[in-house]
Amino acid sequence: MKKTALVFLWILLASGISACGKQVSAEESGSTVTIGVVGEAQEMWDPVKEELAKEGINLELVTFTDYSTPNAALAGGEIDLNAFQHYAYLNKEIESYGYEIEAIGDTFISAMNIYSRNLTDVSQVQRGSKVAVPGDASNEGRALKVLEAAGLIALDKKAGDSPEAADIVDNPLQLELVEVDAANVCALLPDVAIAVVNCNYALDNGLNPGKDSIFQDSVDIYEGKNYVNLIAAEKGEADNEVYKRIVEAYQTEAVKEVYKEAFKGSYLPAWE
Repeated sequence: MKKTALVFLWILLASGISACGKQVSAEESGSTVTIGVVGEAQEMWDPVKEELAKEGINLELVTFTDYSTPNAALAGGEIDLNAFQHYAYLNKEIESYGYEIEAIGDTFISAMNIYSRNLTDVSQVQRGSKVAVPGDASNEGRALKVLEAAGLIALDKKAGDSPEAADIVDNPLQLELVEVDAANVCALLPDVAIAVVNCNYALDNGLNPGKDSIFQDSVDIYEGKNYVNLIAAEKGEADNEVYKRIVEAYQTEAVKEVYKEAFKGSYLPAWE
């Protein structure tokens, strides 16, 4: 009986040691985590990877060429995390496909600034001026929020972060909106007073979002997180210690510096 009890105790202790050893191995050393991204994201994640490597965490980027695959891959267990989308897109994907995934940390918003060929400040905008904005619902809503933040129009508060032109309740300068495809807004700069341009199209047209704009987007403009990009994991993994450490390693001054220098102010940190 005594011998049996001792054997049982040994098994119990061995199981406990094994479990603890597994936890240390997974969370503190030799752990590889795959994270799905879209496009050229390597430079943004370099300082994160370097910091995590010091702790024995190997962060491996898995690059996708479209926006529909990363969430399916995450939900299917093919990758551990992804970082390519904002909350509005994530929520739409969950609603459409029932994915059991959730945000575990915020990253940035893509800057949507005001540019002009002839003006150096929004205070110089004259009555009756033409304003080029993207014509699709999501981007036009953001453009209107930026114009409001610049003091050029006022919007119905009920519209939240997704206003339409019909939600303009005050237009003191009688500005005329010129709605075009988001990719073509920059092409109208010679013909309009100002244009509200997505950062990727600004870069494509040789503009520096951090230096060439006459009014800059801000995280504070928006009431919610619709346009905030994020790191996502499978549901229930928000307390995973390794994942929490990855979020912490991302939300640093080093990443802010990459936003500023490598991406010319195209991205604005959204974790503060």
